[in-house]
Amino acid sequence: MNEATNETAKNYTDEMVAEMVDQYTAEPTRVTVEALAVTFGKTTRSIIAKLSREGVYVAQKPATKSGAPVVRKQDVVTDISTLLGVDFGESLTKASKDDLVKLRAAIQLAFESNTASS
Repeated sequence: MNEATNETAKNYTDEMVAEMVDQYTAEPTRVTVEALAVTFGKTTRSIIAKLSREGVYVAQKPATKSGAPVVRKQDVVTDISTLLGVDFGESLTKASKDDLVKLRAAIQLAFESNTASS
């Protein structure tokens, strides 16, 4: 009887993994991941999965269409409450996020103006 081996084909050689890790740790960006995908003929998801298994992949922070970081509405309300020293509970969360961001900016500007003139 022949013994069958349960070895599966590797998607990445040890050399490929070492090169991927070196390049990604030197510049951990989406552009690097895309370049690695082209170099090794793999998908970006495959590269990200391998880098994750190697423990080096850093997830990119989500951004809006304009490139600004995503800010939760509740975080803006918390900032306003902290600046004013007032707990607004749920009432401010009913306002639009755009209005809340404008209000927070106005409050911060007012505080900065008061601090500068004092």
